[in-house]
Amino acid sequence: MTPVIILIAFAMLVCGFEMLLVLGVPAFLTKAFLFPRIPDPVLIQKLVGGINFSTLLAIPFFIFAAELMASGQIAKRLTDLIKHFTAHRLGGIGHTTVVGSMAFGSVSGSAPATVAAMGKLMYPELRKSGFSEKFSLGLIVSSAETALLIPPSITLIIYGWMTGTSITGLFIGGLGVGITLGLAFCGLVIFESIRNGVGRGEKSTIPFLQTFNAASWALGLPVIILGGIYTGLFTPTEAAAVSVVYAIFVEAAIYKNLTFSRLIRITERASISTTIIFILLAMGSVLSYFVTIAQVPVLITNFLTDIQAGPITFLIIVNIAFFIAGMFIDPNSALLILVPPLFPVALTMGIDPIHFGEIVCLNICIGMITPPFGLDIFVASSTLDKPVMSIIQGVWPFLFINILVLMLVTYVPGLATFLPGLLAP
Repeated sequence: MTPVIILIAFAMLVCGFEMLLVLGVPAFLTKAFLFPRIPDPVLIQKLVGGINFSTLLAIPFFIFAAELMASGQIAKRLTDLIKHFTAHRLGGIGHTTVVGSMAFGSVSGSAPATVAAMGKLMYPELRKSGFSEKFSLGLIVSSAETALLIPPSITLIIYGWMTGTSITGLFIGGLGVGITLGLAFCGLVIFESIRNGVGRGEKSTIPFLQTFNAASWALGLPVIILGGIYTGLFTPTEAAAVSVVYAIFVEAAIYKNLTFSRLIRITERASISTTIIFILLAMGSVLSYFVTIAQVPVLITNFLTDIQAGPITFLIIVNIAFFIAGMFIDPNSALLILVPPLFPVALTMGIDPIHFGEIVCLNICIGMITPPFGLDIFVASSTLDKPVMSIIQGVWPFLFINILVLMLVTYVPGLATFLPGLLAP
């Protein structure tokens, strides 16, 4: 019966069913045919109990904060400040896009929100500075990935909740990996600038103090969030709540850019995004429960033992599995499906849970931009009104850079574990 259930799940995936059903139907079929003695109320307990964790409150708060910033002035002011330092350098506007995405990610944790915010701000300037349409689109979509690595990352929060790994440790590790990926993108920007003769931008004529003062309130957000988490002043969940209050205050009282009707629309968008994620998390917790009681991790461990596979081979398998999954399904769904059976195996092989988490998160980043169904590709297409194929063509060089960085992070664990070991021993 197990092969039939797997076949049904795959058929539903290919036919384009909602991920709620792709996750849910196999889980309930598994219960009906393989574990019929389990009482039905257990499934409801797993559905509700799977998301009944205070840690997960960080997700709606960060999504709400991201929507507030993307729709307001905070993202623009942060970008203007970064532009003051980078615009006049080789490939300056490209560097501004990368660093601006990292800065926006440090206060939102959401890649789609970063695509929407940075796309509107930077696409016209990238084209004006001489970058091609395809490269500009690829840069915007790919740079947004850093939002999933630079804390506070929603993906790392979900991984920490699923595995019991320290979210603060994951955040610190994600900082190192995110900066590595950002620097790699900046290297590609320089290469593209030299190859196509993209000149330097104009040095800002606005005094630095004036630009800094204009962005000072926006800068307070990453300082409060990251400073508060790393100093232990508050937890990631509390930081998420503080970010919402601070963003509303700054946009409404300081920048005077937030009206009540606009706040209602932002709340609606954030609520829809939150609902989608939590439905997937609830259904994923049921699937995870059956993966555990079916002893799938033990089967995987036995298989790897039989073929005498070590950590290196195992991590290659992990990366391939996530890459294939990222081509066809929502990255959060891939996280929910693959982590439960693979994480226990990683522990038995002596792989650090923070290191494994950063590998998983970087794979999720790659899934966000991998054709044909990369979520950020469609967000960019909708935001910028550009054909999906143009964005896909622009993504390929960045996909290659992603894979190189993934290999580096996979086999140089210190990139993910050095800072957590230094700051959170």
